[in-house]
Amino acid sequence: MSRVEEAVTYFAEGFSCAQAVCAAYAPLFGMEREMALRAAGAFGGGMGRTGQTCGAVTGALIVIGLKHGKTQAEDNATREKCYALAADFIRRFEARHGALTCPALLGCDIGTPEGRAYSQENRLSSTICTKLVRDAAAILEEVLDLNG
Repeated sequence: MSRVEEAVTYFAEGFSCAQAVCAAYAPLFGMEREMALRAAGAFGGGMGRTGQTCGAVTGALIVIGLKHGKTQAEDNATREKCYALAADFIRRFEARHGALTCPALLGCDIGTPEGRAYSQENRLSSTICTKLVRDAAAILEEVLDLNG
């Protein structure tokens, strides 16, 4: 199974969008699956279900940091590379979907009970969110050049 499909499978199993993307890729960069699930645990639903930045995006940004985040305070070149990759990912995701926030992507505010009800009634998680997870993982593979 590809990492993209692994992310989709984690999401279908009930993990958040952020957890799904992070857990599919984090083991490649030294983080165990369980820790990845924990680290991304508060980012689902647009960061704590507030409807801000899509969790699939934040999960991917965690993975970019795992691969390219600086570990020495003075290593500004590494920081710049990490930020450039993050910006590239964000640009690609936004170009593909037109937005980064859950309300703009879903057409409802999942930070409210009414928005959550609308999302559930219209199965947005299994339709729109699954596609966002799949696309975030695919873009992550392109940005990190994991296929070559």
